[in-house]
Amino acid sequence: MPGFACISIDKLARLVGLPHGPTILDVRVPEDFARDPRLLPGSRRLSHAEAVDGAAHFAGRSVVVVCERGAKLSHGVAAWLRHGGADAVVLEGGFRAWAEAGLPMIPAAALPPRDAAGRTVWVTRARPKIDRIACPWLIRRFVDPDAVFLFVAPGEVEAVAERFGATPFDVEGVRFTHRGAGCSFDALLQDFELSTPPLDRVAAIVRGADTDRPDLAPEAAGLLALSLGLSRMHATDLAQLDAGMVLYDALYRWARDATGETHDWVARRPGMAS
Repeated sequence: MPGFACISIDKLARLVGLPHGPTILDVRVPEDFARDPRLLPGSRRLSHAEAVDGAAHFAGRSVVVVCERGAKLSHGVAAWLRHGGADAVVLEGGFRAWAEAGLPMIPAAALPPRDAAGRTVWVTRARPKIDRIACPWLIRRFVDPDAVFLFVAPGEVEAVAERFGATPFDVEGVRFTHRGAGCSFDALLQDFELSTPPLDRVAAIVRGADTDRPDLAPEAAGLLALSLGLSRMHATDLAQLDAGMVLYDALYRWARDATGETHDWVARRPGMAS
């Protein structure tokens, strides 16, 4: 049973990727981070001093603090964050317990640079349909919850990326794009080492819908239909992205928790007992 103001790795693993999951702060000292430069999905690295100095920023938020072993460093930071109004707890056993459990972790070297506000910034073509909504969902839920997405004219993606320090995706000739039979969503999963059974199920559906391969997953045709419908419902790309986040949240929860569930309804015949 977790100790005072702690959360178990099993419980946190169930919260990662959900729309209202906690903010995860990695406050390991540089020496510990250098020994294993990976991050829990969706986490942000801060020194313990930066976390304490910025405590007001986390007021009213649910926060999980991660140090190497879940000892004094994370307990101290969590206490300061609670003092500042956050609902802060410590990951029991720390980063090391998460790593030893074999749970997903992102290589820090795979992450794009962050802007002055600590956010990753991404740019792609306007009028998204499938991959350009699925990729932002994956990034915001598992890589950087504060990520910014810019949708621009196709011919301006490269120039905007260079001028504004953004990472381009789902365009030709960039790192995060289609590779072989895979789509950009697959490239993100591969480079960020986020492959899990639920995300692999989602990836097959996205790939089938995005590359006209409905044979890859029975749900691919449905995702295509819903995505095209969303693109016609919303006049702006950001409004479509907001709506698409809900769609992919639901798809992920189905892939994680409900693939074995079916639904049927049988009409009551005359004379059947109530």
